[in-house]
Amino acid sequence: MIYIGADHRGWDVKGHISKWLAGREFEFEDMGAYEYDKNDDYVDFAVAVAQKVAEAPGKNRGIVICGGGVGVSIAANKVPGIRCGLGFASDQVHAARKADNINMLAIAADNTDENEAVDLAAKFLETDFVESENYLRRLEKIARYERETAKHK
Repeated sequence: MIYIGADHRGWDVKGHISKWLAGREFEFEDMGAYEYDKNDDYVDFAVAVAQKVAEAPGKNRGIVICGGGVGVSIAANKVPGIRCGLGFASDQVHAARKADNINMLAIAADNTDENEAVDLAAKFLETDFVESENYLRRLEKIARYERETAKHK
């Protein structure tokens, strides 16, 4: 399942990606914003998407959009099991899926036009993680650090 969310600055881009997903018959759920509200907070949508992705992080994926993309990425990465990367180029998103197994993609609406955003989403959804020893080793180190820091809270 694909989950998507955006604040007011990512509203239009989210709509464009959602139409593209529906047209390609992807199974997805919109986690908001459901209406344009210039006073909403990106954190609410990023965390809602991240929590859904975290329910099945190897199966579910998420796309989050805000003005700069960084805020939604930071918020999403606070949810255990999430590896959210800010996408800015198709080849970079490909590498992030292939080597880092990102399960969420953050998009900067202020710096990405709607067609570029669809290209980033397509690359994110069409690229598989390559389970090589070095990639798995690195991800295990990240997971181990996440478990250790959770113990100390």
